[in-house]
Amino acid sequence: MENRFNLIDEPWIPITDQGRVSLRQVFSQPEYRSLGGNPVQKIALLKLLLAIAQAAATPKDEQEWQALGVKGLAERCLAYLEKWHDHFYLYGDKPFLQMPAISAARALSFGAFVPEVSTGNTTVLNYSQVERVLSEADRVLLLLTQMGFALSGKKTDNSVVLSEGYAGKQNAKGKPSSGKAGPSVGHMGFLHTFLLGENLQTSLWLNLFSEQKLTQLNLYAEGMGQAPWEKMPTGENCAQAKMLKQSLMGRLIPLCRFCLLSADAMHYSEGIAHASYKEGMLDTSMAVNYSLKDPKALWADPEKRPWRELTSLLSFFEQSGSQGLHCWQVANGLDRIRDAVDSFSIWSGGLRVSSNAGEQYVSGNNDSVESQVRLESTVLGEIFYNQLKQEMEALDSLAKNLYGRVMGYFKDQKVDGAKVAAQATQLFWQLCERDFQTLVDNCEPSEETNKVRQQLRRKFSNYQQQAYDFYCPKGTARQLDCWVQHRPNNFKYLAQEA
Repeated sequence: MENRFNLIDEPWIPITDQGRVSLRQVFSQPEYRSLGGNPVQKIALLKLLLAIAQAAATPKDEQEWQALGVKGLAERCLAYLEKWHDHFYLYGDKPFLQMPAISAARALSFGAFVPEVSTGNTTVLNYSQVERVLSEADRVLLLLTQMGFALSGKKTDNSVVLSEGYAGKQNAKGKPSSGKAGPSVGHMGFLHTFLLGENLQTSLWLNLFSEQKLTQLNLYAEGMGQAPWEKMPTGENCAQAKMLKQSLMGRLIPLCRFCLLSADAMHYSEGIAHASYKEGMLDTSMAVNYSLKDPKALWADPEKRPWRELTSLLSFFEQSGSQGLHCWQVANGLDRIRDAVDSFSIWSGGLRVSSNAGEQYVSGNNDSVESQVRLESTVLGEIFYNQLKQEMEALDSLAKNLYGRVMGYFKDQKVDGAKVAAQATQLFWQLCERDFQTLVDNCEPSEETNKVRQQLRRKFSNYQQQAYDFYCPKGTARQLDCWVQHRPNNFKYLAQEA
C-alpha cells in the first residue's frame, strides 16, 4: 500500500485563528494559542499531543521538568517526530492507529460514527445532521475520537476477534456482543479538565507528567508505557494490549476500537477493553470522588456548565480533610504552577450522552459543553479558595431560592410550575456566567476586591429578579398578587460581607 498523508507533514489539526496545521507546525510555532474543534475533538487532540510529549520527553522529576521548559519540550518532540516519521502515515503498510487485520469486520460510512449525523433510518431534522464527504484531515479527527470516545452499541462488528480465545467480545450466549462505551466517555459522558497556558506549547508543558509524579499517583502498574504507534497491539488481549491497559499511554490513546479506513468507510470492531473508574482506573483528566462508598465521577452536564464545578476541582486546597472530587491533571499542574507561569486557565469539557438497552446516542438535552476560567498563579491557595467557595455557595442559594419562589408563584395559581422553575433557574445561571470571570479575579482579600464583590452581588441579585420577572408575569390582578407575594428578597445576601 502507498504511504500517504503523513500527520507530521499534512495540515489536519484545527488551531484557533489559524485553521489547519500539521504536527510539525504545532511544535515549531509557539504562537499557536489553543486547539479548535468541538470539545470532544479538543480533548482527543490534546491527549494525542500529550502522548507524543510524554513519549518524547518524560522528565524524571519536577526539577528536570522545570529545566526542560516549553522550548526544550518542543525541540524534543520535533526530534521524536522525525525519528518516528514513517509511523504517522494515515494510509500505508503501517496506518496510524489502525489495525489492517480488522479488515474482515463490517465497514460503515463515516457518518455512522459522528453523534450529530443522522444515518440509517434516523430522521434528518436540519442540514447539520446530513452526512458529508470527509476530507483526509477530518478522517484523522474521526479516527482519533474513536480511540477513547466511541459510543456503545451495535455498530461494532464483534464477530471478528484477533486474540485467540478472547471472550470479551461475546455475550452470555456466546454470540458477538454490542460494543462497550469508550473509557473516556463512560456511561453518561465524563467531564475532562486540563490546565491551559498562554499558548498550546505551554499547555502541553503544564500538563506533562514526570516519572516521579506517575509513581506517586500509583494508578498505572506499567507506568508511562509505550506509545501505540511505536508498537501496535496484535489483538484485544496480547502483551501490548495488556501493557496499554495498565499505563498512562493507554489512557491517553486507549485504542478501545480497532479501525481501518477504506475509500469511503471504516472497518470497525471493539478493541482493548479498559477498566472503569469504579475498578480504580481512570484518565488523569477525569474527576472522581473515591471518598464515598461508591466512587462518583464528574459528568458533563449541559444544564450545569463546567465553570460551576471550579470549586469542586480546587477542593484539595481545603484543609478540612475531606477528599471530595479529585482530578490528577489539575492537582499535578497546580503543584508546580506558581513557579512556572504567572497566569493560566482551567479548561473543562465533554459530551453528555444517553443510553438505552446498551445503545448510546446524543438526543434531547444531550450536548457537548466546555468552559474556561483564567486564574492568577500568585493568588492560589486556601484563602482564595474559601472566598470563591463562599461566593459560589451564595449563588447556589440564590438559584434554589429562585426555584422555590417560581414554584410558589405557580402553586398559588393551581398550576404545576416545576418545568418553568427549572427554566428560570437555568436562565439565572446563564446570566451569572458572563460575570463569573470577574468574580474569580476578585477573590483575593483586599479593600478594592471587597467593593467589586459587593457590586457583583447586586448584579447577581438583579439577575435573579430578571429571571423571576421573565417567567412570572404580572399582567392580571391575580398574577400581580402572586408576583408580589413570592418576589425574592435578597436583603441578607446583599447585607452579608462579600
